[in-house]
Amino acid sequence: MISARNGLLGILLSGVTAFMVQAAELVMVEQDGCHWCAQWNEEISATYPKTEEGQRAPLRRVDLRDLPDDITFKSKPVFTPTFVLVDEGQELARMEGYAGDQFFWFLLGKMLDEHPDATGLDP
Repeated sequence: MISARNGLLGILLSGVTAFMVQAAELVMVEQDGCHWCAQWNEEISATYPKTEEGQRAPLRRVDLRDLPDDITFKSKPVFTPTFVLVDEGQELARMEGYAGDQFFWFLLGKMLDEHPDATGLDP
């Protein structure tokens, strides 16, 4: 009885762990005083985590002047906002600037679809 219960518990925990693994994240590089960052915050920020895109690549915010050591960028971000799709600390794709919500969603969808293995969903 105990071994059956332990076996069931192991199966349940492995299933939960599989759902908790999130490979990719969308890193938003921003800085104080950035007009386009503020516009993105106003138009997208509250909605983003509730979208399929937000589930595929949760948002992580970093400051342009204090870039984290756990991300290897292909080149140092210069403009804000810069959105970087990152998997296991490696940059996969990048979108520089913010030209409005429709353009953002289009480019983000393209970035995610080009990296289905990293984002955990098929395009």
